[in-house]
Amino acid sequence: MATDLFHIDTVFLRRWFVLLFIEHGTRRIHIAGITRHPTGPRVTRQARNYLMELGDHAESIRFLIRYRGAYVTDSSDAVFQTIGMRVLPALPQVPRMNAIAERRIGSCRREATDRILITGQRHLHLVVNEYAQHYNSHRPHQSLRQRPPGPLATPEPRPSRRPA
Repeated sequence: MATDLFHIDTVFLRRWFVLLFIEHGTRRIHIAGITRHPTGPRVTRQARNYLMELGDHAESIRFLIRYRGAYVTDSSDAVFQTIGMRVLPALPQVPRMNAIAERRIGSCRREATDRILITGQRHLHLVVNEYAQHYNSHRPHQSLRQRPPGPLATPEPRPSRRPA
């Protein structure tokens, strides 16, 4: 699993920050929260909320690659470490370490937020969550054989070869 925090500027020149989580194996993304002033306690609360949404599935995740920033504190790392996850902060000046999260942020920008004039938090929340729903249930992924990562994307059984 990986996480990253990115910002979106609105029409009224206000900057909003979006916390994104992505599961590497399934390619599912989750928007954990949108805030104007990301602080350590807020990021920790959003991480706790995300783990509660994951439920039993959270215990199967072994690693969390996170961005290195002032908003991430030891308490937010401790949230993931309590369930046995190993937290790996991205190394300085190594942009490829968190490449999957960075690519998802880029695709969110290209496919959704750069094409719309965002007016405020509610509008940004609507746009980003709609994109996440589209990404998880409809958008084809090459790594998943052109299937979306949603629950309906279980691989079809391969037909057995008949001897010729």
